[in-house]
Amino acid sequence: MSDVILTIDQGTTSSRTLIVSPAGEILFSAQEEFPQLYPNDGWVEHDPEAIWMTVKTTLMACHDWCVQEGYRPVAIGITNQRETTLVWDRATGDCLYNAIVWQDRRTAAVCRDLAKQMPVATLQAKTGLLHDPYFSATKMSWILDHVEGARDRAEKSELCFGTVDSFLIWRLTGGPGKSAVHATDATNASRTNLYNIRDNRWDEELLDLFNVPASGLPDVHDCVSDFGMCSVFPDSPFGDIPICGVAGDQQAAAIGQLCFTPGDIKSTYGTGCFVILNTGEDCLTSSNKLLSTIAYRINGTTAYALEGSIFIAGAGVQWLRDEMKLIDHAAQTQAICEGLDSNHGVYLVPAFTGLGAPYWEPDVRGGLFGLTRDTGRDHVVRATVESVVYQTHDLFDAMAKDGAHPKSLRVDGGMVANDWMVGHLADVLDLPVERPEILETTAMGAAYLAMIGAGLVDDLDGLTALWTRERLFEPNMDAKTRKSLLDGWADCVRRLLA
Repeated sequence: MSDVILTIDQGTTSSRTLIVSPAGEILFSAQEEFPQLYPNDGWVEHDPEAIWMTVKTTLMACHDWCVQEGYRPVAIGITNQRETTLVWDRATGDCLYNAIVWQDRRTAAVCRDLAKQMPVATLQAKTGLLHDPYFSATKMSWILDHVEGARDRAEKSELCFGTVDSFLIWRLTGGPGKSAVHATDATNASRTNLYNIRDNRWDEELLDLFNVPASGLPDVHDCVSDFGMCSVFPDSPFGDIPICGVAGDQQAAAIGQLCFTPGDIKSTYGTGCFVILNTGEDCLTSSNKLLSTIAYRINGTTAYALEGSIFIAGAGVQWLRDEMKLIDHAAQTQAICEGLDSNHGVYLVPAFTGLGAPYWEPDVRGGLFGLTRDTGRDHVVRATVESVVYQTHDLFDAMAKDGAHPKSLRVDGGMVANDWMVGHLADVLDLPVERPEILETTAMGAAYLAMIGAGLVDDLDGLTALWTRERLFEPNMDAKTRKSLLDGWADCVRRLLA
C-alpha cells in the first residue's frame, strides 16, 4: 500500500476532505456544503452538528476510497475557518449554542467598551490584534453570558471552548472508550485575542479583560505535533490515525504557497480575502491597522506575519448567485467582466458585515455607487469582482506605509480561477501575480504539516519541490488609468464611511 495523508479543510461554507500523496498530488476529494444562518442583523452562525456531520461524512468517504483503491492513510491534517467559536459540554461534546462565525458583528458594542479598559496599543502589543468582534474572545464571552447557566458551568470546568479546529479534534479523538483531546495550535490560538503571541501562552490579563475562564481553553501545540488519534473509523483496517498537523486556514494557505522566507506574501480569495506577509522571527507591529499574527510554529520556533483581512471576497460572488440571482454559477463572472470595456463608474463596497483591514468599521454596511439608467447586471457583477481587487490594494497600501514592498504576489482560492480577476489584480497592484498549479493551497498546507508530522518529509525545506507555478500575470495598465480607478474606489469608501 502507498502512504497518503487525509486533509480536513473545514471552511465557512463547506467541509472537504482530500487525499494527498507524499508527492503533493490530490488523489481524491469529497465536499459538502452546509447552511449559513443569519438570525439577526450582522449575526452569522453555523449549526455545529452540520459542521461535524459534513466533516465526518467527507472524511469517511476518503477513508473508504483508500480501502477500495489500496492506499494507507498514515496521518491527518486539519485546517479550519479561523475565529469561529464554539462552546461545548466537556462530558458529552454537545454544543451549548450555534457556532458564532468569524463574520459575526454582534459584539461590536462590547469591543468599543473594552477599548476603554485596555488601549488598542496594549492589546496589540500582546496579541497583534485589535478590539473587533471578528476575533474569538468576545464570542466566547457572549455565549457564556447568554446561555442560561453557562458561565457557572464554565467556572466549574464543565465546559470546553475554542475554535473549529479544537472542536473537531475533540470529536475526532473522542470515540468509544477514548479520552477526547482538547487542543489547538499556535496559529488558531493567535486569533482569539486571549493568546500572547510573543510569550506563546494564554494571557491572564486578557482572560480577565474578556471574562473567559482559563479552565475551558485548549492546550496550545506547535502546528506539527501530536493532536491525538482519530478514532471515528469503525472496523477500519488502518486502526486509529494520528492527527499530526493543524493550522488556521490562512496560515495553512501561506504554508501551501511555501511562504517560508521573510518577505514572501500570499493572498487567498475564498469566502473572504486574506493577505499574509511572512516577517520571520520578527513580530512587527503595524501602524496602519494590519494585524500581527503567528504564521506557524514548528519545533518550538515561531514565525510571524503581517496580515490584512477582507471579510467579503468569494462571499460577494455567492451573494450575486444566491440573493441577487444575477448569475447561476461563479464561473460566469470571467466572461461577464471581459465583456465590458470598463466599469463605467460603477463600484460596490461590499461591507455586508462591516469593513475589515485597514478600516475596521464593524457597523458600516455595503453600498453600490455610480448607478445610471444604463447600469445593468454585468456592471454589478464586474463591480463585485473589482471590489475584491480594490480592497486588496488597500491592504498593500497599508503594508507599504508600514515599510513592506513585496516584489510579487502568490494567489490562491476559488476566485483566482477567474483569469480576468487575476489580471486586473496585477494591473491594480502594479505587481507580477503568480498562480500555482494547485489552487487548493489551504488544504495542501495542512497536508504538508501532516507529512512532516508523519515523517514523510523532514522539514519545511523538503516541501519546496512540491510547488509549481501555473501562470504568471504581469501588470499591463498605465498609471493614469490605475489612479483613476483607485481614486473612484477611495471616494466611494469615504462616502460610505461618512
